Amino acid sequence: MTHAPALHVAGHCHIAGRPLFSDVDITLHAGQWTCLLGRSGVGKSTLLRCLAGLAPSGAFTGTRTASDGAPLAGRISFMAQSDLLLPWLTVLENVVLGARLRGTKPDLARAKSLIARVGLADHTHLKPAALSGGMRQRTALARTLMEDRPVALLDEPFSALDAGTRANMQDLSAQMLAGKTVLMVTHDPAEAVRLADQIIVLSPAGATLWQPPNTAPIRDQHAPETLACQSALLFHLRGTS
Repeated sequence: MTHAPALHVAGHCHIAGRPLFSDVDITLHAGQWTCLLGRSGVGKSTLLRCLAGLAPSGAFTGTRTASDGAPLAGRISFMAQSDLLLPWLTVLENVVLGARLRGTKPDLARAKSLIARVGLADHTHLKPAALSGGMRQRTALARTLMEDRPVALLDEPFSALDAGTRANMQDLSAQMLAGKTVLMVTHDPAEAVRLADQIIVLSPAGATLWQPPNTAPIRDQHAPETLACQSALLFHLRGTS
């Protein structure tokens, strides 16, 4: 398995001359899961896209580096808010799309196993139009996990799922992404507290660390320290501007 580096991103972003976020200085620790929260419109997805090397929605000025000094190109899997499934491809074909675009032979057995693990074994042959929103999101998740890159950037990957399925997909993702450097955008304090080694709150003024419970993820959602942390985090988020 390719070693997962730590990542560092620093800088600021403007849209149409107005600051989106300022003085961000974030380190994603190697092999750990970081959750990024903040109010809508504060620039969480933009920051994720900056790390991915994709054109952001605003003008980003800053740096993004890996601890090993190597380029990040080819080492990142990225899951956007929208599923970005190709409508003319089946679930299976969408899941192996990365290999197809690279001109390599896809591992169909692994793809089918992942599809089964996200609960879509009976839907492998269907195209996106025949799927619900949650099914489409699980297909996109399977495609992201299929890439098996040392860095994973996830933008609200479980937002379209019901509570039970969401918990199952969180468990699966934590298992499949163990040892990788993960940054996940979420609006859900409970999700962040359950999954994260590190929690970051983004605001127009910059990024601040929020201390998670002193227990290892995936945390017991009913544990007193988990409930206390997510309650305090929600209160904090309601007061940010």
